[in-house]
Amino acid sequence: MNVVRRSAAVLAATAVIGAATPAVAASPSPSVAIPDGLYGTADPKYDGVWRQSLALLAQDTVGVKPAAKAVDWLLGQQCANGAYAAFRPDAAKACDAKVMVDTNSTAAAVQALVALGGHDTETGKAVGWLKSVQNEDGGWGYSPGGSSDANSTSVVIGALTAVGEQPAQVVKGGKSPYDALLTFALPCDGGGAGAFAFQPDKKGTLAANADATAAAVVGALGKGLAGDAVKPAGTAVTCKGADDREQAARNGAAYLVTALAKDKHLTSTLPGAKAQPDHGNTADAVLALATAGQGDKAADAMRWLEGNSRTWAKQGGPAAYAQLVLAAHAESADVRDFGGQDLVSLLNATGPKPASVPASAPAPAEHSGQADHKDDSSDSGVSVWWIVGVGLVGGIGVGFLLSGRNRRRQP
Repeated sequence: MNVVRRSAAVLAATAVIGAATPAVAASPSPSVAIPDGLYGTADPKYDGVWRQSLALLAQDTVGVKPAAKAVDWLLGQQCANGAYAAFRPDAAKACDAKVMVDTNSTAAAVQALVALGGHDTETGKAVGWLKSVQNEDGGWGYSPGGSSDANSTSVVIGALTAVGEQPAQVVKGGKSPYDALLTFALPCDGGGAGAFAFQPDKKGTLAANADATAAAVVGALGKGLAGDAVKPAGTAVTCKGADDREQAARNGAAYLVTALAKDKHLTSTLPGAKAQPDHGNTADAVLALATAGQGDKAADAMRWLEGNSRTWAKQGGPAAYAQLVLAAHAESADVRDFGGQDLVSLLNATGPKPASVPASAPAPAEHSGQADHKDDSSDSGVSVWWIVGVGLVGGIGVGFLLSGRNRRRQP
């Protein structure tokens, strides 16, 4: 998902997804002090755990060892039952019924912590909680008990895979997460052929959603959101009717190839406004295609991101930089010369000084507050609040971005 949609996700869950659309507003000032060890300087209310997990995962993917206090901050956010909320300002206070835990933050944290290693107890508790809130259709919604959606189900699949579980064997009501994903897949005839919907509308109708499609392609292949670069097949992908998850993933990949063909990027449109390039979902699509063995079909989109993502990434902060790192890594692009930018250094600069950095990526000075984040002016800034409206109006999915690949275990 577009990384700055975390606000939309939490607001949607609070208001019963899709029930209301918040007004577009300017970026608010942080309502809490930014905790030591947390990446970024914007208010972490809606995305603290998400952006922290994504940043840690991306750093690990390119060989950066994060600071211990960054990992400790994430560990400290976990509730006693294993779940995570988007952000807990007072982590010393035990979680109660008022704490809005969610599947996306929990699954994201699992994948980051597994990638870093040494946190089996914490990740085991988190996965245990995720299993306890699985829906009867085999999937998950953003909030426990909420209707399943393609994005949340996919990010949980990434967490299951990370800890060595077989998602096909994690069953509720006789259904697995893969069964749930197939219910969101559109047929090959008609509009949106091969795409995935976020979830059915009130009439049970499925509408193609590029964000959900990118998430579901990766999830249906049993991978996490850091993907898993596969050697390009070299052949065109076409939509074919099927009832198995791998063909559904190929169908979704075919949809993404078509969606990217015209402009080399995806777009988002706020009702009544001009369509805008969607950098985050374009990065998601690139990663999904690389994971589906169609990375050669994503080359133009990758080049577009190299030439056009600088401002978006600066506004998006640590999660945006991490998203670009993961997409570029999956596509075998140079993360240290990405359109003239060193993505690794830019990501590192949004948080505490890493414990170690590969020689090719010099370690930045440790930040000490707002003034030190010259390139991190708005993790959840103006663009967030524009996207909040887009996400809720359009039914855009939540939770795709971070379900990191576990390079140590195979599903």
